[in-house]
Amino acid sequence: MVLVTGAAGQIAYSLLYSIAKGDVFGKDQPLILLLLDITPMLPVLEGVVMELQDCALPILREVIPTDKEDIAFKDLDAAILVGSMPRREGMERKDLLKANVAIFKSQGQALDKYAKKTVKVLVVGNPANTNCLIAAKSAPSIPKENFSCLTRLDHNRACSQVATRCGISANVVKNMIIWGNHSSTQYPDVHHCKVNVQGKDMTAFDAVKDDAWLKGDFISTVQQRGAAVIKARKLSSAMSAAKAICDHMRDIWTGTAEAEFISMGVYSTGNPYGVPEDLIYSFPVSIKDKTWKIVEGLVINDFSRAKMDATAAELVEERDTAVSFLGV
Repeated sequence: MVLVTGAAGQIAYSLLYSIAKGDVFGKDQPLILLLLDITPMLPVLEGVVMELQDCALPILREVIPTDKEDIAFKDLDAAILVGSMPRREGMERKDLLKANVAIFKSQGQALDKYAKKTVKVLVVGNPANTNCLIAAKSAPSIPKENFSCLTRLDHNRACSQVATRCGISANVVKNMIIWGNHSSTQYPDVHHCKVNVQGKDMTAFDAVKDDAWLKGDFISTVQQRGAAVIKARKLSSAMSAAKAICDHMRDIWTGTAEAEFISMGVYSTGNPYGVPEDLIYSFPVSIKDKTWKIVEGLVINDFSRAKMDATAAELVEERDTAVSFLGV
């Protein structure tokens, strides 16, 4: 049982086919897809259901469109929370946070009440880190470790930038890290990144041979990439976001390769890098048996520390503002 919220939206439209054909949970794993959206979107959702049926996919057993949380969240194994209140022109950030606190408090409570206690929850809707924290706080009977937010898109963007610069394919760029918030304060860190050039493993700094770029334009390009896509397409990233969601969930289900790690926003309490407690913060993680573990022992230099602290400060402020709305 897999739920996708915001299921009539453009990210879901790019995502649902990949899930339904087995790219995420396995080619032999039968699926029931639950599609949740707001009531005015139900006619559009019916069209999405028709298309999924018309794909005639062997593992897709049933597709259930709904606008009701008690139906959408029942007995879930996985929940991909894509739907959120988008930022409108002239909207203050705190107003955006307030609207999303209401959504993710409600969905967290629905997870708590109806879903399996083993459910894995991925929050995509922005502001993703804080929305994820609110959902987790609103579902006290589900372990905090079961909640994560999407920074894999940023991770993939960073890998692609390095690969393009080196003239190699992105899959030979390993152990990239995104620290912090899925916002323009995020820190794409290449200090522990390994790149394979013509069969030889080397550091990203040795492969790129341009430290100024790696500490300057590379970081700002990744930080601003979402805005650049919106400027060009007049729509936010959908294809690349859907691919990152698939990568993130597949890694939870099947694990990461030995000595390799990826980035995801996870619960910060007890982390070894001095990040404040009680945040959803993006860390380097390895995954085994559907359980993530923050990679330990990475050396953090002063350059990295300052950037990690800056994005943490933004998350603390977001959290405190959001939590103040929880009781409202």
